[in-house]
Amino acid sequence: MRSLISTIFLFLIWACDVKSTNSNVSPQQPPTTTPVVSNNPVLSYWLTTPDQTILLQKQGDVTFYKSTNANVSIEVDSTQEFQSIDGFGFTLTGGSAKLISQLSASEKSNLLNELFGKEAKSIGISYLRISVGASDLDEKVFSYNDLELGQKDENLAKFSLEPDKQYLIPILKEIIKINPSIKIMGSPWSAPVWMKTNGKSIGGNLSPEYYQVYAKYLAKYIAEMKKEGITIDALTLQNEPQHGGNNPSMVMSFTDQANFVKNNLGPLFRKENITTKIIVWDHNCDNPEYPINVLNDNEANQYIDGSAFHLYAGDISALSRVHTLHPNKNLYFTEQWTSSKGAFGGDLQWHVKNVVIGSVRNWSKVALEWNLANDANFQPHTPGGCTECKGALTISGSNITRNVSYYIIAHASKFVPAGSKRIQSTTNSNLPNAAFMTPEGKKVLILENDKTTSIDINVKQSDKIAVMTLPAGSVATIVW
Repeated sequence: MRSLISTIFLFLIWACDVKSTNSNVSPQQPPTTTPVVSNNPVLSYWLTTPDQTILLQKQGDVTFYKSTNANVSIEVDSTQEFQSIDGFGFTLTGGSAKLISQLSASEKSNLLNELFGKEAKSIGISYLRISVGASDLDEKVFSYNDLELGQKDENLAKFSLEPDKQYLIPILKEIIKINPSIKIMGSPWSAPVWMKTNGKSIGGNLSPEYYQVYAKYLAKYIAEMKKEGITIDALTLQNEPQHGGNNPSMVMSFTDQANFVKNNLGPLFRKENITTKIIVWDHNCDNPEYPINVLNDNEANQYIDGSAFHLYAGDISALSRVHTLHPNKNLYFTEQWTSSKGAFGGDLQWHVKNVVIGSVRNWSKVALEWNLANDANFQPHTPGGCTECKGALTISGSNITRNVSYYIIAHASKFVPAGSKRIQSTTNSNLPNAAFMTPEGKKVLILENDKTTSIDINVKQSDKIAVMTLPAGSVATIVW
């Protein structure tokens, strides 16, 4: 009996082993497959259309692959690099700062993080221009050394940043907390009136007897802002030096600027170890001879970082003319307004084509639109200041409307951080474009369809293409 039990036990063990072995080759088990890994890169793109039905919205991803077709091709070549980019942004006017300051704490925090943060919902503004004293989009005219009629203060004993301490400086401090690396450019609209030939805020020239005092005024401004934790990276000598009709404003010839730089401001900055960049012109593209003449003065040239431009007259190619003659000097595009009477689609096309794409393709390190914010009545502004300048934002109480220049700049600032390099891309009159390599190694292509019909395009890299359709008048930012 014991022998029979042992035999049965051994048989059961053998049977279980056979079942286990056979289960590994069961016909119901699916065959093992190796996943296919594609080496083709994938691009993502964000689109804005002129009818505003799509506003900086991410579209479906597109894969690069080897193929040929009859589409227009925009080829990007990262082996050819041009200028580095300092940033994209706006002028934070005193009026803008006031309106933002009047939001509730949470509304203000949310807005500033949206504008200057690095989160997915943010647009990553990386460069700001501010006025030294009042611009015409402050609620009143002021300088940092206003005196009673007939008084002088050549020692600047009464210099004070107090007019900016209510709104502008506190907002700048909050912005710097969000983006400590943001670059800030200062631009004066006028010297204090007691330093001017006409004694008025509108027009007039800087009196030669006050050249050195004004140089000290600007140096003191930079030092006092530094005490507030605000670094002025660059300083233009005068906003629109050939437009004396604004309030405030001041006229400076190219001879005035050259003399002021070489005899006063440049030597003072060097003596006091001020590293703020000195930038000339800061006016329209119709007169590139002005900055060229300043830069042709060898004594002034040594102190000058570059020149700045607006585009209310002339052609954006003027920047390249200056670059050709002075290739070691930097270029900055610092202002362009959108009008209260402008159409969204027309402004979107023109500004992206000229201000964003056009300026960087002509060697600019920055592209700035004009005012960051105003209210529904296009205020604040000084008496005689701009009454039709539409900000990137309209702030009415707690209601915030994002206007066309918000999207014009966001298509660049959100995707092309400071430190990026412009790289080579195909020139096409129907598809103005500019390409960049970011510090993280991503390629970015900004495109504008300048036609009234949609265009099928290839984004080409080496021997591969990604195919997409760009609607009429639309703007796309492509990243891969």
